Amino acid sequence: MGYRVAVVGATGNVGREMMNIIEELNFPVDKMHAIASRKSKGVEVSFGDKTLKCEDLEQFDFSTVDLVLMSAGGKVSKEWSEKIGKAGPIVIDNSSAFRMDPDVPLIVPEVNPDAVKLARKKNIVANPNCSTAQLVVALKPLHDAAKAKRVVVSTYQSVSGAGKEGMDELWNQTKAIYGLGDATPKKFPKQIAFNVIPYIGAFRDDGYTDEEAKMWDETHKMIDPSIKLTVTCVRVPVFVGHSEAVTVEFDRPIEPDEAREILREAPGVMVIDKLEHDGYITPVDAAGDHAVFVSRIRKDPTVENGLSFWVVSDNLRKGAALNAVQIAQLLDETGVITPSSGYRTLTV
Repeated sequence: MGYRVAVVGATGNVGREMMNIIEELNFPVDKMHAIASRKSKGVEVSFGDKTLKCEDLEQFDFSTVDLVLMSAGGKVSKEWSEKIGKAGPIVIDNSSAFRMDPDVPLIVPEVNPDAVKLARKKNIVANPNCSTAQLVVALKPLHDAAKAKRVVVSTYQSVSGAGKEGMDELWNQTKAIYGLGDATPKKFPKQIAFNVIPYIGAFRDDGYTDEEAKMWDETHKMIDPSIKLTVTCVRVPVFVGHSEAVTVEFDRPIEPDEAREILREAPGVMVIDKLEHDGYITPVDAAGDHAVFVSRIRKDPTVENGLSFWVVSDNLRKGAALNAVQIAQLLDETGVITPSSGYRTLTV
């Protein structure tokens, strides 16, 4: 016996990946519904060995399902998530719409699983920003061992973070440049092929972008509001996989070997760190994997108790779809949700 599940935004990159991972992790599903906008009604998507036809978001009766995975953007979520929650199911929302709502838990299961007890306040659980998710998985075990006082992060974010349009633009521009075609930017503000863009989101009055602010706001909510955190978010010509260069100043000395041992024991983390020409992880290596990879762990001699490291993860997986399904597993394991039959299936 399983759950009745709906994936909203089923035709998008993350929505499709959510259904793939639900199948991979054997999350107990009795009935799966693929939900999309009216223009995508009838579009076929895959779920395991089944082919599903997308149903219309505006016509679907959400009282007939137990769990909704929402990945249709902030505008759709703001309009629909609370309505859906009031109809009965719990919504796991992948957008930024409810992340900072005090009545909505923001969860990375390896980091703050206890926050799941708040899930029934609005029947909404928020999934963090993709760059935040991988950062906090690596930062939390170190912070537990030696309190992080200040964190400096530079991100190297793949175009898949901007959806299918972002991936198409990198592909089309690359072909255009080689073929002397039109490489005019459409999705991004500047050319992304053979370039990097130090701008993601929208500028705020303080000169940071809202993407950068999300990272410190969400880290504060999930780990510790006292951590000082500054971020520069950069879009790079990589299809899948976000990378981060991280420097942390702790309240006590922490040696690289100690950090490696802590991270090797941490849930969701894989340490690949050797002083060899290939002893580190790149986005190509991480694509399709569930782990958050940490490499290049070393002392930062420019600050007291400083440590620098490199973090890489598949942003469509741990940064979005995988984390959402892990939240679903957490809801199941803790009994916050039960199948409509009343029989709870524990997942591992």
